[in-house]
Amino acid sequence: MKLLLCGPPGVGKTTVAERLLGRLSGAGRDVRVLHSDDFSRNTYEKLYERVLADPDADWLLDGTFYRREWQERFLDFPDAHLVYLTAGLETAVERNRERENPIPERGVRAMHGEFERPERPDLTLDTERLSVSESVDALERYVSTWCDG
Repeated sequence: MKLLLCGPPGVGKTTVAERLLGRLSGAGRDVRVLHSDDFSRNTYEKLYERVLADPDADWLLDGTFYRREWQERFLDFPDAHLVYLTAGLETAVERNRERENPIPERGVRAMHGEFERPERPDLTLDTERLSVSESVDALERYVSTWCDG
C-alpha cells in the first residue's frame, strides 16, 4: 500500500497521518511514514527514492504534492491511493499559525492558490467540515476496503 495524503498546507495532513499511523500500528500493521517536512530540498524526488527502495513496504506519505505531476508519479505504483484533504484558506492560515514550526503565511496563501487539485482522488476529506477523528475514521474505513488486516 502506498497511501498519499495530499492537500495545501494547514488542512490537517500531518495530524490525520499521525493518528492513522497510530491506529494502523495498533492493529499490528507495519506502516512506514514519510513527511515532506522531513526534507528541505528535492522533497518529492527523495520521497520517491525512499519508496522505490522498498516498494513492497506499506507507506503513508504526507505532503502537499501540490503539483499534479508529483501526485501522478506516485500513482504509478500499482498499490497507490491518493487522499485529498481540503479546508478553506482562512482555516488553513489559522491552523498554520498554531503549528510548532509554522511556515510563512505568504507561503500558505501562495501554495493554497497554486495547489493543483487531484483529477481523480480516491477519497476526499473536508477537514473543515469533519473533525480529526471523523477524518481518521473515514480514512481507516477506506483503507480497510482494499487492505486485508
